[in-house]
Amino acid sequence: MKLHDLQVELGLDNLQTDGLLHRAPAPLRVFLADKRGVAGLLILLLLTVAALGAPWLTEFPPDRMSAMPHLPPDGDHWLGTTRMGKDVFAQLLYGAQASLTVGLLAGALATLIGVFVGMCAGYFGGRLDDVISFIVNVALVIPALPLIIVIASFVDSASPMVIGLVLAATGWGWTARIIRAQTLQIRHKDFILAAQLLNEPWWRILAAHILPNMLSLVVSGFVLTTIYAILAEAGLEFIGLGDPSAVTWGTILFWGQQNSALQVGAWWEILPACFAIMLTGAALVLINFTVDEIANPLLRKRRGEKAVIAYLRKKGLPVND
Repeated sequence: MKLHDLQVELGLDNLQTDGLLHRAPAPLRVFLADKRGVAGLLILLLLTVAALGAPWLTEFPPDRMSAMPHLPPDGDHWLGTTRMGKDVFAQLLYGAQASLTVGLLAGALATLIGVFVGMCAGYFGGRLDDVISFIVNVALVIPALPLIIVIASFVDSASPMVIGLVLAATGWGWTARIIRAQTLQIRHKDFILAAQLLNEPWWRILAAHILPNMLSLVVSGFVLTTIYAILAEAGLEFIGLGDPSAVTWGTILFWGQQNSALQVGAWWEILPACFAIMLTGAALVLINFTVDEIANPLLRKRRGEKAVIAYLRKKGLPVND
């Protein structure tokens, strides 16, 4: 009975089952045992489902007038209407499609480029490392936001996808530098030398032996780049450098500012988009916390020790600090 109480206190009781979860891989069990990762994943899935299900969740088009201007939230319009009479809830759902796509696409592309370039530079070394390091240093000094401003001035208004591609093309430098440094440490390990002696191809060594040991760095780079892309896209559209006809979280904020929503008390035109951006960033960060524990057994050990000490103190048992 005491063992079961300890499992409940540590959040491990739901894993001691004979079902599919008990036979699941260890990383999945660790992820599901961490409430932060589960919460982050559920929030991200909820946002994704809401974005994909926009046509079924609302009957109003996001870009057309559907009621009187600046109506407060009610039973028909859950988040009220804008100054132009557009449904804010519909705009929030359809805007999630563009904003999440831009953020995830930019984060994935930048991470893929940075991981591949960094591993190649760190593993092969020599002249290739010198050339790649020079390119990385050039990429690091290219400012993404001014570049998007220049592009927007040439194309009149940059679409969300253009903004995402520019952010991906300029946001891989730091990931590449961090991955290169980690690869330099790993490539001299015994298991890498053993793989080389077995004549394994270089791509297999990178994908099967080096990459799994950098999982937390890869996920951290993806999370940070995705959050940066979502914020940058929203910020650029908020100041009027995006396409004002597109429906994104950034353009919702742009039109809310243009329509003086806060000045007239129409808070519902601004706050939902701000809360959606904040919620997306929080979900990604929570997932990243759990991935760190999966990739770093020391973090799991420390977390387990703290939970055990807290449980013993709760029961009034002596604890040696």
